[in-house]
Amino acid sequence: MPAPEGPAFTALLHDGPLRGLRVPTEIVQGRPPCTIDVPNGSAGVCRYCLKEWGETGSTAGYTYLYAV
Repeated sequence: MPAPEGPAFTALLHDGPLRGLRVPTEIVQGRPPCTIDVPNGSAGVCRYCLKEWGETGSTAGYTYLYAV
């Protein structure tokens, strides 16, 4: 039986304009998504990429890619 999708972990943003922010994020196909788009107030949206494929626990690290 697949794991239920929904808010299941926290994305920790390691760098970029939103460094240090913790964002509630939904599981996709049983794991953290490869990329997430995070609103950046008046500057639009920042795209972050999963930092490590071997994430464990309820927090996954993400690194900054670019503004969307």
